[in-house]
Amino acid sequence: MTRIRRHPVLTGVALVLLVVMTLVGASAITVWRAAHTDDASRVERADVIIVLGAAQYNGTPSPVFQGRLDHAVLLFQQHRADRVMVVGGKAPGDSTTEAQAGRDYLVSQGIPAASALAEPVGRTTYESLVAAARYMRQHGMKSAFLVSDPWHNARIKRMASDLGIEGYASATWTSAATSEETRSTGYVRETLAYLYYRIFHR
Repeated sequence: MTRIRRHPVLTGVALVLLVVMTLVGASAITVWRAAHTDDASRVERADVIIVLGAAQYNGTPSPVFQGRLDHAVLLFQQHRADRVMVVGGKAPGDSTTEAQAGRDYLVSQGIPAASALAEPVGRTTYESLVAAARYMRQHGMKSAFLVSDPWHNARIKRMASDLGIEGYASATWTSAATSEETRSTGYVRETLAYLYYRIFHR
C-alpha cells in the first residue's frame, strides 16, 4: 500500500496498460475464433450472399477479390441463397466500382444476371454494409452470408448485427492472402480494427 501511495502515476499507468493488454488479447481471441468458424457449416440458407469488395483494376477483380467472388459462386451453386450482392464503391481515378466489377465477374462465372446485385456505395466496410442493410430492408431481406477474408469475420459480423442483419460469415481461404506473413498481418490489423469498432462503432 505504501508503494502504491508513493507512486500513484506509475500505478495508474500500469493499470491502463493492463486494461489495454486485456482488451487487445480478448479481441485477438475473438478474431482468431471467428476466422476459423464457417457459419455455412451450420446454416443452410440465407436471403442473400454479400461479398465485401476489394481492389479491382479497370473492372478486373484483384486476386483477393476474385477469391471472395469465387467463394460466393460456390455458395450460390450450393443453393445457399437466391441472390448475390457485391458491395463497394470506387477510389479516385477508378473507371468503375468494386461492386460493378464484382457483379460482372459473377455473371461471367454463370450467376444469372437477375441474381447478381451491385451496391456501389462506400469506401469502408461499414459504409458498404450500411448500404447493404438499407437495400435489404427495402426488399424484405433479413439474413445474409457474409463473404470476405477469414480475419474479417468477427468485425463484419458485429457490424452486420448492429445494422440489423442476421449475418453468417463464410470466408474464403483461397484468395491471394495465403502466406503466413500475409495472414499474420491480417490478424494483427483486424484485431486492432475490431477493437476500434467496438469502442467507436465506426
